[in-house]
Amino acid sequence: MPDKKISPYGSWVSPITAELITQGGLRLGEVRVDGTDIYWLEGRPEESGRHVVVRRTSDGSVTDINPTPFNARNAVHEYGGASFAVRDKVVYFANWDDQRIYSVAENSSPVPITAEPDIDQGDRYADLILSNDSNWILCVRERHFEDREADNELVAVKADRSCEVNVLATGYDFYSSMRQSPSGDRVSWLSWNHPDMPWDGCELWVADFDSLSGLVSNPVKVAGDRSTSIVQPEWAPDGTLVFITDESGWWNLAKLENGVSSTILSEKSDHGGPAWQFGFSTYAFLPGDDVRILLKDSNNGEGRLREIGLDGQVHSQTVVPHTSIADVTILNENHVVYVGSSPTSAAEVVCAQLGDGSTQTLKTSSDIDVDASYMSVPEAIKFPTTEDGEAHAFYYAPTNPLFESDESEKPPLLVISHGGPTSATSASLSLSTQFWTSRGFAVVDVNYRGSVGHGKAFRDALKGNWGVYDTDDCIAAADYLVGQGLVDTDRVAIKGSSAGGYTTINALTFHDRFAAGATYYGIADLSVFVGDTHKYESRYLDSLIGPYPEAKQLYYDRSAINFADRLACPMLILQGLEDKIVPPSQAEIMAGALRDKGIPFSLMMFEGEQHGFRQSKNIIASLEGELYFYGRVLGFSPAGELHTIEIENASAL
Repeated sequence: MPDKKISPYGSWVSPITAELITQGGLRLGEVRVDGTDIYWLEGRPEESGRHVVVRRTSDGSVTDINPTPFNARNAVHEYGGASFAVRDKVVYFANWDDQRIYSVAENSSPVPITAEPDIDQGDRYADLILSNDSNWILCVRERHFEDREADNELVAVKADRSCEVNVLATGYDFYSSMRQSPSGDRVSWLSWNHPDMPWDGCELWVADFDSLSGLVSNPVKVAGDRSTSIVQPEWAPDGTLVFITDESGWWNLAKLENGVSSTILSEKSDHGGPAWQFGFSTYAFLPGDDVRILLKDSNNGEGRLREIGLDGQVHSQTVVPHTSIADVTILNENHVVYVGSSPTSAAEVVCAQLGDGSTQTLKTSSDIDVDASYMSVPEAIKFPTTEDGEAHAFYYAPTNPLFESDESEKPPLLVISHGGPTSATSASLSLSTQFWTSRGFAVVDVNYRGSVGHGKAFRDALKGNWGVYDTDDCIAAADYLVGQGLVDTDRVAIKGSSAGGYTTINALTFHDRFAAGATYYGIADLSVFVGDTHKYESRYLDSLIGPYPEAKQLYYDRSAINFADRLACPMLILQGLEDKIVPPSQAEIMAGALRDKGIPFSLMMFEGEQHGFRQSKNIIASLEGELYFYGRVLGFSPAGELHTIEIENASAL
């Protein structure tokens, strides 16, 4: 290999361009099996983020199910999920434009099976499953009104296009996860009320179900409360109700037998996660006489699928090449289908052989072939933080086979704060991260206190401390890496989206640690967020900050917009104009404050984007704009031709 070229960090030439990232930016999820056919959902940036149900038959042929312009995506809770169900090659899906459910049979066009709502997108449907006899779609309906909060209910939608809809459960603020028992005479579901989020606490219910009438009776709460979170209830083939509960301090497998709850597998590992979207699946049941649960897992950087009996005995495990596994779906007794990724492989739909772990890729999110020598492999780190705490992160070193810097400088560091905040980052391959490392940036992707995957106590640590611990931990991550001699203490930038954008704004306002920052649809004023967001998260801040208006002073104290006089750091602000979760007004408020103070900033507002950018042109513009902005602020010249942006108050740089 020839000697590397000497070039400043940040200016290295990389084949991982913003355009390349969008070419490999398929969103994959919602794996389903119908006989020998395998289905999944693709979110396609090149089609303005349209979601398409895809079928793969046993002979390998692949077909799009919902034709243009149908978009299989729902807006329940705004985040959606579980947007389609399938049985005997008939697919039922929620369509984005009108939020109605459509059915589409083979070689036919989609036909609506729910009535047109009174207001645009007024009736929304999510968490779709078919009843055992295929007569009903059991799902969540979110009904919107012009003058009050939406109603969330469990409903049964007649699958015969008669537009008949029966309300099965109502009265709680939220519902999810309705499932029918194998015998067909019982159903289960989860419900919870404001101000709780489902990862705070929820209730598991069971009721009798009559499929002839499509009605339930005799509902009984069987588990859960306001301090116990339950996720993914599923009926085992023998009629045992299995679920995941955090009652032990970790989201662990449990079961309900003869009305009594008991733990299946107790260990210091989270078997489930936060229900931001409907329908996620971390386990499934294998066919056979004995009930076996196939549970996804990772251990010491190794992905695996464990076969577990209802008695908690681990019968076998299959090691697979993916450390992040989602949408676990059984194809047959020997094969499982899931969406998997790893530090060196992008997300893909795979079929894995149980036992030897061999996999067949059915669909990859990226067909891009980038030389592995450009890939920075993350290192999991733990580091001390405030109040004798500890936090976690993944550290990525600058990596490029053709370039290096001279010994006179250390690399700039980009600190990433994930969204949620009740969420987590992972070590899965992200070309968006490699975009930076291959240009000479070090990156640290932080799992601050409040992130999931480290048990309930770590997750709950952020309660009452949002805007404090998350920011402290991002600063602590930077200081830790500086202390290790790995990065330039004077060239540290921070970025984040949504809740991570809030962390970014706070870090740039209340602390003098960062040289620049980029906030993607972040929150600047918490009091505006209280009255100007959607139902699902409208009381989220009750636990993260405190009840409003009782904790009004805390909301004020942790809203950066109220302390604009402390701003002294260049900021890039990016926002979708159709965002219903973080209102565009937030971006405009912060831009106005920066403008008035004469601080360099850029404001990028994107037409047609919601919470998370889905259109290729906007993903390219935002990423290239961010690189250009850092180059101007941190003092390096990025390689290649970039989408340049206007920087207001640029004379202050």
